[in-house]
Amino acid sequence: METILGIDLGTTNSVVSIIRDGDISVLEEDGRKILPSVVGLDPEGSLLVGFPAHNQWTLAPDRTVRSIKRKMGSDDTVNLGDQTYTPQEISAIILRTLKERAKRLIGQDISKAVITVPAFFNEQQREATREAGELAGLDVVRIINEPTAASLTYNTDPDKLLRLLVYDLGGGTFDVSIVQLEQGVVEVLSSHGDTQLGGDDFDQLLMDHVCDKFQEEHDIDLRQSPTSKSRVLKAVEEAKIQLSFDAYVNVEEEFIAEKAGVPLHLKIEIARSDYESLIESLLDKTLVCVDEALSDAKLKANQIDRVVLVGGASRTPLVHRMLQEQLGQPIHAEVDPDLCVSMGAAIQGGLIAGLDLGPVLVDITPHTLGVQCIGSVDGIRSHYCFAPIIERNTALPASRSEVFSTWYDGQDIVAIDVFQGEDRDVRHDEAVGGFKLEGLADVKQGNEILVRFDLDLDGILTVTAVEKATGLEEDLTIDNAMSRFRSDNHESAKARLDAAFADAEMVEGDQPQQPAAEPDDDLPPELKQTIGKANELLTQANRLLADANERDAEDMQELIGQLQAAIQARSAEDINDASAKLDDLVFYLQDAT
Repeated sequence: METILGIDLGTTNSVVSIIRDGDISVLEEDGRKILPSVVGLDPEGSLLVGFPAHNQWTLAPDRTVRSIKRKMGSDDTVNLGDQTYTPQEISAIILRTLKERAKRLIGQDISKAVITVPAFFNEQQREATREAGELAGLDVVRIINEPTAASLTYNTDPDKLLRLLVYDLGGGTFDVSIVQLEQGVVEVLSSHGDTQLGGDDFDQLLMDHVCDKFQEEHDIDLRQSPTSKSRVLKAVEEAKIQLSFDAYVNVEEEFIAEKAGVPLHLKIEIARSDYESLIESLLDKTLVCVDEALSDAKLKANQIDRVVLVGGASRTPLVHRMLQEQLGQPIHAEVDPDLCVSMGAAIQGGLIAGLDLGPVLVDITPHTLGVQCIGSVDGIRSHYCFAPIIERNTALPASRSEVFSTWYDGQDIVAIDVFQGEDRDVRHDEAVGGFKLEGLADVKQGNEILVRFDLDLDGILTVTAVEKATGLEEDLTIDNAMSRFRSDNHESAKARLDAAFADAEMVEGDQPQQPAAEPDDDLPPELKQTIGKANELLTQANRLLADANERDAEDMQELIGQLQAAIQARSAEDINDASAKLDDLVFYLQDAT
């Protein structure tokens, strides 16, 4: 059967995939699946493409071309050495490099390709892309929209009607499409976007932020030197990527400038929150496009079956939060946002070649993982707030970090209690482990604690807590964190059954200690809810009881007994009164730990 390349010709990076032995294969070389969409000339005039050109760009921006996709379909030209090139020609160099990569890895020449373009590309831009393919020696059998390609990787049930909202935020372009899949037919119901909005603009804002800070300190504008500017831009690109996973990152460049004969170094720490403040206005524009796409498709958010993220810039946590708030449903990025478009193009190539293809399989985390903290639950400040760190449906392996702060002056210990679930209240989620970070610095409240989650393909979660000011660190490894919810539920159910059988076998005269009662089915709904919350509080209190000192343990036992008695009596007033007292003590003990 004929092999057809699937090529994502991106603004920042490009990728090539094929169907091999019925499976999708992203072709990688030297351990790298992506090829930077950068073309350059070395000092001797030899052609550089991909990583060599990208690495040279900071030192020789005059001999390097990047982000050419933004010029596709225009009459603009670019200079490379002493030669002038059209955008199609630069793109053809990238495509030719991908074609040769495929030939080296497969061992045969492949001349046909499906190439993807943003859904919002006009006809001139599409025709320029086709021309670039032909210049690269490719027979372009199909030009397809990037969201269409991405949707093919999520089409796990071809017989079921599926509506996807594909949010594609790449390096240089943005578009959002509403795609409908049914009976093997992919239909784009609507598209909106901006061909001049993407990660490049985020880089520019972050670069300006860093350069402004440096200028305030040294009275030197790094943007005035092409070499310094390109070095800073490359550094903030790397920082931007890292901020998708870490709460803080350092931008460091040695000997970035000179003043009065003294070399100056760049070293600036950037918080994810500061970066997100810089780009929020641009992301607001994308949400307007989301609304317009839904309106044009005559659909409401709740009629979308899945929200899919595409493009490297879509990894930004703020993108996830804003989309979830606007659309009210989980966000999917199980298939690598950098690779899914090329993979979908390969699927399209396989379908054109007559192959029968199955769904794309990926490893994901089925539950959100996070920690307990003090925060807002249903608009009320609570110490039962669940702070997600690794969201459900995140592709594995995954590493994420968030920053938290101490609650009061002089706090020398914090508890890192890990939960999994989807409820904002940890009392409705499942505890999977915890530890304490002790010996914190004696400082005012707001001492920053960095919490990092590393989850591998085997479901092993490593949780690390670091006091940012001192580097004090503690960690915990939790085996099989992904399946713990299922196994814990199984054990809990087994324990309930064992208890039920034990009660049934008790002879008259036995006086067991009364457990907290479960709400009866015939109770008023309000009372059932009150008893349910009380039982959750009892579970929390019993968990803290073992670590409490003698005096606190006595008080805890007494309050637990009062609450159990109130539950047995089915008195809502007494339950609420006893719960309030016990909740105060639980809060005190948790705060102390």
